[in-house]
Amino acid sequence: MDKSKRSFRRRLPPIGPGDRIDYRNMSLISRFISEQGKILSRRVNRLTLKQQRLITIAIKQARILSSLPFLNNEKQFERTESTPRTTGPRARNK
Repeated sequence: MDKSKRSFRRRLPPIGPGDRIDYRNMSLISRFISEQGKILSRRVNRLTLKQQRLITIAIKQARILSSLPFLNNEKQFERTESTPRTTGPRARNK
């Protein structure tokens, strides 16, 4: 197969040349965070090494300034039923 016959769609870079990687740019930062609040890898993000470093620093700064949560766990508050605790050996009557 010739190189001219190959068809592939070139993916656009996720960060444009005019985008500022900054902890205040929440619309940009939130694209690189998973549902759990984890920083996505460079391979998933399709970023250069320098861009990934700047994104990571910006996310960490936003977390420290409480613009972003460290964890995004909604499931921990969904527990309604609590299992009854069994009494230990000290609480038994003789």
